[in-house]
Amino acid sequence: YPYNLDFDYGALAQLQHFSINNLGDPFIESNYGVHSRQFEVGVLDWFARLWEIEKNDYWGYITNCGTEGNLHGILVGREVFPDGILYASRESHYSVFKAARMYRMECVKVDTLISGEIDCADFRAKLLANKGKPAIINVNIGTTVKGAVDDLDLVIQTLEGCGFSRDRFYIHCDGALFGLMMPFVKRAPKVSFKKPIGSVSVSGHKFVGCPMPCGVQITRMEHVNALSSNVEYLASRDATIMGSRNGHAPIFLWYTLNRKGYNGFAKEVQKCLRNAHYLKDQLRAAGIGAMLNELSSTVVFERPRDEDFVRRWQLACEGNIAHVVVMPSVSIEKLDVFLNELVKNRSTWYQEQQPPCIAADIGKENCACPLHK
Repeated sequence: YPYNLDFDYGALAQLQHFSINNLGDPFIESNYGVHSRQFEVGVLDWFARLWEIEKNDYWGYITNCGTEGNLHGILVGREVFPDGILYASRESHYSVFKAARMYRMECVKVDTLISGEIDCADFRAKLLANKGKPAIINVNIGTTVKGAVDDLDLVIQTLEGCGFSRDRFYIHCDGALFGLMMPFVKRAPKVSFKKPIGSVSVSGHKFVGCPMPCGVQITRMEHVNALSSNVEYLASRDATIMGSRNGHAPIFLWYTLNRKGYNGFAKEVQKCLRNAHYLKDQLRAAGIGAMLNELSSTVVFERPRDEDFVRRWQLACEGNIAHVVVMPSVSIEKLDVFLNELVKNRSTWYQEQQPPCIAADIGKENCACPLHK
């Protein structure tokens, strides 16, 4: 699972004695006094700098998970364009389609390339078929299964090429895992509010390594006013999805962001990419089909046949494929143990039959079945 377990929060242990609740707007103090709003705003400012938006131009909050970030980003898009159509690639996170159901939005699923990236040719065709309505687009900064990164610039070019001016589309970027990694990857498409995007969300319990599920959601200040309302008994403003919000999470996030800094995260990203390439190369050397997207640390390979093996290594599987997400806490030594167990067990799984063909999932060039070797 894509969790960074390389953390030590012993210095913050005493905080468990307090019930810390950041209910309401992070920028407006409520009538509950035990909160961590200063830390929350500090975390938001850190991500605002990362995604290039001025302090006075953004609004955001620390969510309970990545799904809440998507629910909020898509809701803002729906409030800006009440009759808009939601476009999302078929490999988008399930929470995107959950949002469409919850908000009763018309949703158009866009095909993907074999890599898992959005197919902008199909996107163009579907935009042209619905040219009369505004577009609300979910852009994936790392898909769940294959770790594919949608080309944000190409998505924007496609919209503009189809005649959608910037006042007729809203882009939400789902950066759950890779939203924090991409700024430190060469040749990666840049996620920036200098481009015509409306919101970005990222998980805090994945690459950052927060021990409790949480996330960060940032949108433009001009958009959030359409969503917010005053709540008298809170003495605050309501623009979030949830009411009560974990007040411990901002402190843990702030602690890690300041301890590691941009340079610390950059080193961890490079380590993850190196180790992911090592895993892919070792799988292929063992005759196991594997795929690794260029900008990703997610290695996709054939699904193990033994469910006990899957549970032992906590592998996420879909159809004929499984994946390993290489995080900072995953060392070469740990990968070697995994590889040795996989190769040893695999020799017993396929004694009398051939391994499955997974070319349809990862491409012929990455498949190691007898037909595509």
